Amino acid sequence: MSDRDPLAFKVFNEIGIINQLTSAAFAAVLPKGMTIAQFTVLNHFARLGHEQRSPAQLASAFQITRPTMTSTLARLDKAGLVTIKPDPGDGRSKLVSVTAAGEKMRDLCLQRLAGPMADAVSVLSSETLEALLPLLQDVRAKLDRLRD
Repeated sequence: MSDRDPLAFKVFNEIGIINQLTSAAFAAVLPKGMTIAQFTVLNHFARLGHEQRSPAQLASAFQITRPTMTSTLARLDKAGLVTIKPDPGDGRSKLVSVTAAGEKMRDLCLQRLAGPMADAVSVLSSETLEALLPLLQDVRAKLDRLRD
């Protein structure tokens, strides 16, 4: 990295590297057949209070194509972790919701992620994490508004 690189690039480059490191660590401990993409969908539902979402809304939230999201949802549906039903208000649309099995799978994933998270906590103090969280939440919220 060059001293001439823009500050924003340096910050987002660091976030990208952190994402790569944590994704690799997380993928290594997820239950067999569970991908990071599938876990993030289950986690998204938990974060939103398990509200139903259309595949298009989910694709938009994850900034991926609809076919990519449809593929991820099909695998989750086949495993019984989500249900995909026709939208009663629009016969052309579908609504996705997480199942009890999906909630249990998310909990299992979180249990499996305890090891990598403990490793991170061993090198990052609680004070560091507490200081980072509101800053990262603010960055996420502001960038999320940019895409709307």
